[in-house]
Amino acid sequence: MRYVVSIVMLSVALFLAACGESGGNAKAESSAPDSIDSKSTQTTLVVGATPVPASEILEFAKPLLAKQGVELRVQVFTDYVMPDVALDDRSNDANLYQHKPYMEAQNAQRGFNLVSLAPVYVVPLGFYSKKYASVDEIPNGADIALPSDSSNLARALILLHDFGVIKLKDPSNLAATIESDILENPKNLRFKPIEAAALPRALPTLDGAVINANYALQAGMSIKEAFFHENEKSEYVNVLVAREDNKDDERIAKLKEVLLSKEVADFILEKYKGEIIPVSAK
Repeated sequence: MRYVVSIVMLSVALFLAACGESGGNAKAESSAPDSIDSKSTQTTLVVGATPVPASEILEFAKPLLAKQGVELRVQVFTDYVMPDVALDDRSNDANLYQHKPYMEAQNAQRGFNLVSLAPVYVVPLGFYSKKYASVDEIPNGADIALPSDSSNLARALILLHDFGVIKLKDPSNLAATIESDILENPKNLRFKPIEAAALPRALPTLDGAVINANYALQAGMSIKEAFFHENEKSEYVNVLVAREDNKDDERIAKLKEVLLSKEVADFILEKYKGEIIPVSAK
């Protein structure tokens, strides 16, 4: 009798186990539609950007890209480092905010494998002061702030050289530094590297600063207030950037097409009134 009970119990256990396996298979099957839905997300493109002008340009591009079957999501960052970090770690698919020399410096310094796909617009660098009305009024030994990242610092030094404030050993050197490359500094200016995003806030405490136009615009400043600035011939054109492993992605190709369209160029010219220059206007 004991053996009969054991056999019955064993049979019940096997039956329940079989039911359990069947339930697991049913659950896996029920998740199949989710995997199909996930494929549809391949039409979504996530692009990193700084607030002005990149994210505004991308927001304008959204409906244009939607017509080509791609949903654009914009990730907004407030500094120059994290957009490339996010692209490198695949938190997004591309970004728009930087010029090629900066991207190349980030690749070299951080081991990224990012690639430039297309020049889109120029964000001119300008020399500003809240204390003085002209460069001539700036006194000897004045404190002048520059963007602290290596590529924009060199860019700022080249700008100051081009307008006669300092003299560089080689004004074509995109890696120029304060310590090694200033040949002449007639006013003995003291250059202070500061994070680019913080420059407009720091300006009132300084004698002057070289500021990227995007951060100047965010602070309610105009390139017209600068003593001098880069023009549309600048080599520092902001580019659409992707990774080496996704540079041929069809969604990114469609975004590139939209960003280089007449509609986007007209939007940039109308909205920024010459403060930001579309590459098609160069």
